Amino acid sequence: MEVVRLTIDGKEIKARRGEKILWAALDNDIYIPNLCAIREAEVPFGGCRLCFVEVEGKHSPVTACSQTVEEGMVVHTSTPQVDRLRRTAFELLLSHHDLDCRNCAKSGNCELQKIARHLGLKLKLQRFRPIPRSLPIDSSHPLFVYDPNKCVLCGKCVWVCQQKGSGNIDFAYRGLDTVVSTFAGVPMADSACNSCLECVDICPVGALVRKNSNSKEAANGSTNNDTQ
Repeated sequence: MEVVRLTIDGKEIKARRGEKILWAALDNDIYIPNLCAIREAEVPFGGCRLCFVEVEGKHSPVTACSQTVEEGMVVHTSTPQVDRLRRTAFELLLSHHDLDCRNCAKSGNCELQKIARHLGLKLKLQRFRPIPRSLPIDSSHPLFVYDPNKCVLCGKCVWVCQQKGSGNIDFAYRGLDTVVSTFAGVPMADSACNSCLECVDICPVGALVRKNSNSKEAANGSTNNDTQ
């Protein structure tokens, strides 16, 4: 395995040639905010726009999830331009997100909260007006609930469902109307879902949460018909 040496925030590290800056940083305990990155994905999704960094010699910031490391590369994860881009991306996400942290099952284990703490931001809109979605919550499945109003469109559930699940969910519509949906928008319980719960486990926010303490083993063998 060929290794390159680079510097991130003054820290000299080693990384495999061809590795993305994001994973090289995270592997060396250097946190770069991200919501949509999946290490195993062949093509980075790059949708959240939170992982911007500056690389010396480049004219503008780049996304750390898509930029590969190079020998002698010098990376800065926090500069005025990077911070401005991240704040804007973060607030745009919040404008389309149901900010109900107090009643959210993911509160305390939510990537949005982690990112807000890291960036020193508040989980409330400062510059943009909210764009409420008011979409119906799907609680038809006996093991989990899908709340599209809390979805940040990171694409992780779509990717993992297609790679490890039954492939029954995907993006639907465009622009502000984009949602993660089953085919033809049928309830989760009526879709081809195989109850692997991979989508629930990978969701970084409270859009997909378990109804109770049922494990994956229970998902594969349970006769629980609770649809509350």
